[in-house]
Amino acid sequence: MALLLAKLGRQVPTRNMATGPVAKKHGTAGRTWKVLTFVVALPGVAICMLNAWLKKENHPHEPPEFKPYHHLRIRTKRFPWGDGNHSLFHNPHANPLPTGYEDSHHGP
Repeated sequence: MALLLAKLGRQVPTRNMATGPVAKKHGTAGRTWKVLTFVVALPGVAICMLNAWLKKENHPHEPPEFKPYHHLRIRTKRFPWGDGNHSLFHNPHANPLPTGYEDSHHGP
């Protein structure tokens, strides 16, 4: 039993991760992720941003027609700010009140 415990005590489990001994020996893991960031990730984000901007310019967002469903926008208690009817992050162009949109373009 003592021999088994002595043998287990000398073995320390290790993980082979990107920053582990193998990566430090070769020194390529950090460089690989840096190159992938600048060559793949950043151009991918830029292309997605350009795509979203072009779609918004060509097709401006119009909210759907207001339908006064009784189960939506229920106010059982007034909000503790403002007039009590607007949520904290209320957007008059996108968020309707129980009576309809505030913006004159989308009235009830």
